[in-house]
This record gives sequence, structure tokens and C-alpha cells, in this order.
Amino acid sequence: MKVLVVGGGGREHTLAWKLAQSAQVSKVYCAPGNAGTAGIATNLPISDNDLPALLRFARDNNIGLTVVGPEVPLVNGIVDEFEVAGLRIFGPNARAAILEGSKVFTKELLYKYDIPTAEYHRFTEASKALEFLDSNKTYPIVIKADGLAAGKGVLISLTKEEAQQGVREMMEDKVFGLAGDEIIIEEFMTGPELSMLCFVDSKTVVPMVSAKDYKRIGENDTGLNTGGMGAISPNPLYDNELEAHCLEHIIEPTLAGMRKEGRPFKGILYCGIMLTEAGPKVLEYNVRFGDPETQVILPRLKTDLLDIFEAVIDDTLADLEVKWDQSAAATVVLASQGYPEAYPKGLVISGLDQVKNSVVFHAGTAEKDEEVVTSGGRVLTITTRAATVADALTTSYQNADTIHFSGKTMRRDIGS
Repeated sequence: MKVLVVGGGGREHTLAWKLAQSAQVSKVYCAPGNAGTAGIATNLPISDNDLPALLRFARDNNIGLTVVGPEVPLVNGIVDEFEVAGLRIFGPNARAAILEGSKVFTKELLYKYDIPTAEYHRFTEASKALEFLDSNKTYPIVIKADGLAAGKGVLISLTKEEAQQGVREMMEDKVFGLAGDEIIIEEFMTGPELSMLCFVDSKTVVPMVSAKDYKRIGENDTGLNTGGMGAISPNPLYDNELEAHCLEHIIEPTLAGMRKEGRPFKGILYCGIMLTEAGPKVLEYNVRFGDPETQVILPRLKTDLLDIFEAVIDDTLADLEVKWDQSAAATVVLASQGYPEAYPKGLVISGLDQVKNSVVFHAGTAEKDEEVVTSGGRVLTITTRAATVADALTTSYQNADTIHFSGKTMRRDIGS
């Protein structure tokens, strides 16, 4: 089978790497891919959101399965278009992908079906949001753009002045474009976070092994939110009892609610959960693999990933035993200086050939004049599997220190 992976980041490199290990896969294509995927797949000069070009390539090249990495094409209906054309594709359709595409929709769904989450208020006018903040006495407070904002549309405001500035930037200055036409202001929840990812078909939920990611750019969880600066698996706070609780009170009621709303979900369901004093509560839903969680979860998967994707599409997930390696994994992100704000591109990367006992998944890289250069905010993820998280982190950091590019930025407290 020929497989097409849509996307060009660290998550997609990991998906391509895992799928290439399947004896059933004859060739992997990535659209657009990066310098890392070029070593295991054929990169295509097609944007991950150019749906007509992706559909045309899949049809013309007899692609047996298309796997979608990023959220934007899912929200924009790539699954619907492929299915209408009779092509096999893994991921939720547009009606189900709204779980990530609209924070307002998700909040209303959670409230309607009594699924624990933070209290919130929604606003379509900046003046009304500012009026609410004038009377609000409790800070910090969280402000979220309704639509997709590349993982950056969430602001944690410590003061009223910060919150007011955030509202103006989202709703008046349009720093996140149309995503900020509507916003949510919600209570600030405290507690450890966990990422719960599940394979889901129309009848069955299969949780993956646990992971924990680290969102802030600075050590000790300081600075701006990013797409993620590192991750570990397993999450030390996650056990069978917590998994059963989250399945019963969060995941399954959400999926049941989506079915009742006429939006049945199939694909990857990612739930960000806060372990508050009042119990686990939903932070957000994503409708695809997380990044960088994918880089620590998939290396632990023993079952053929292609078999899982096929089972989800065919609604036979209950018949498949999904097996995991009992080892641990850790990944450390190397980012560009300035990320998650403005950053340079085109900087030469050296030392990749010195890496030992880790896998380097490329996130924002390209090839130029036979050299690997930076092309994104998150550049590389250094992933190691070992007996313990501590051992995996030691090796990942050792290898991270052998790689160099100007302004290389990383957190040294992943897993602490």
C-alpha cells in the first residue's frame, strides 16, 4: 500500500517514520514534509491545506490510505472530500472536527452534557468583554480565541490590564485573524495537566499510553505558551484508576454527546485535562495527534499503526488488540530564538550526524544547498526510549547538546 501523510511538522515526521515500519506499506509520501521526512518518504510540493491538489495526487497515484496530521485541513473538510471521492482517509470529518475548530462549540457541548470543565463566558463584541473584565475581581483569567490559532490563541492574564489588552488584540487588532471574532473568557484552573489521547471508531474507544507535555517557552513553566517544548511518557500522575475515571466522566460522555448532536467522531481524540482539587476537568479537545506527544507515544506502540488506522475507518477497533512497549520515552524540543513570536529562518543546522541512541524528528526544517536549515519555530525534537523517563531524558539532552544552530533555544527542565 502507498500511504500519504498530510503535514510537515514533527508529528508528521513521526507518523511517516512509524508507518514506514509497516510491512504492508510500500511507499510513504509527505505533503509537504520537511528535511527529516525526506530521508524516509517522498516529499511533495503540496501545501497541507491545498485540498484539491491533495485529492488529485491521492487519486492519480493510487494512494491506499491518507493520514492527516494537522487540524486545519480536518476542520476545512479534507475527510469529507476524500470520502466523497471514494478514497480512504484517516481522521474526523468537518462536522466532528469542530471539537477543535470552535472553542465556543466545545464549551457549549461540555456544559450541555454535564462534562466537567472551567466556568466560562462567551463574547462576540469587544466592548461587552471589556465590560465584563471591569467587574471581574478574580485573576488570573483565561482568554481564548474561538477558532484555530496555531496553538497560540490562549492567553493567561494575571491582571485586569493584561486581560483588557488581550481582548483588544484578539477582537480589535485581529492578531489571530477571524479566529478572534468570538472569544471565551473562562476561570483559571490550577493543578497538574495531562494529555489523554485515544483511538476512536464509531463504537469503541482505545486509550493510548499517557503523556505529559510542557507548553511554556521558559523553564519552571514561565513565559509564553507554545505548541510544546518537550514531552514525557508515561505521565507519572496517570494510572489505571485515573484513566477509568476520565473515560467514564469525560471521554465517553463527549463522544455520546457528539453522536446525539449528529456529529459522530472517528479518528484521534486528544483531551487536555487539568487535575484540579475538584477532580479532572477538560481544558481543550484536539481532533488529531498532539505535538510533541506523538513523538513519545508512537515509539512505544508495538501494534502496526496501519492496522489501527484501518480498524478505525472500518469500525473494527474492538477486534484489534493494541499493544504497547513497557519502556518510557522523552522528547526535547529545539526551537528558534524568538519563538513563539518572530524568529529567523534559513539557519544552518549542524551535528545531526553525531546523534546516538535517539531519534531526531524534524519539525521546522528544510534542505538548502545540500544542508539542513531551520524553517520554523520548533525546529527539531530529540526523542529517546529507555527503561525510565530519567534515562530517556539524559540521552535526549546529551544528543540535544551535539546539535547546533544560531539561537538554539530549549528548556532544560522537561520531566522535572
